[in-house]
Amino acid sequence: EGSTFASVLSLLKSNENISKSKSGYAAVKPVYSNPRNSLEGSLFPARYSFEKNTNIETALNSMVAKAKSEYSRIGIDAGFEKYKPFEVLTIASMVQIEGDPSNFSKVARVIYNRLKIGMALQLNATVQYATNSQGQIMLSNKATKINSPYNTYRFAGLPPTPIANPSVDAIKATLNPAAGDWLYFITVAPGDTRFTNSNDEFNTWKALYAKNRKAGVFE
Repeated sequence: EGSTFASVLSLLKSNENISKSKSGYAAVKPVYSNPRNSLEGSLFPARYSFEKNTNIETALNSMVAKAKSEYSRIGIDAGFEKYKPFEVLTIASMVQIEGDPSNFSKVARVIYNRLKIGMALQLNATVQYATNSQGQIMLSNKATKINSPYNTYRFAGLPPTPIANPSVDAIKATLNPAAGDWLYFITVAPGDTRFTNSNDEFNTWKALYAKNRKAGVFE
């Protein structure tokens, strides 16, 4: 859950049962067609077993098939409000990385609220995806200025593809967001994520986050 296509590909290539002689995957099609033909988000998070000499294409196709079945079961095929299935999947991937199961539905609502008013999503996770720096707590000011369609600080709207393979919980939360007018959220300490529609309150919490980080609360 939360893995990227690149990380899954790396795991497959290092697996002793995956054939090293056949490593192509260009013929693998994503669950939902998209302009980039990206497999990001199309590999369902689960435990898979492969026989010796399984090629990467076969392995990836099994993950896509599982995703197609699960997404249909969950209800993502119908989309949500004006958002098409691939867009819902993209939102769910951001919910997966930005939140945790206890607040997935609130994070989803913040994303929808920002999209509704044309506000830039300004999500660290999308920039970290673009810069391959996933897992870092801090995001530099320089990083928020990079020229990438995944830079949701610089460009409004959704990134062009999902940024991870979302869990069932993240998808369900995206299809059933909590009710609220929140536009901001921040984790000020482990287990303490706060939501607000006030920029002033958000800035106050940012200061608290900075204080806690400096004190080593996140270590």
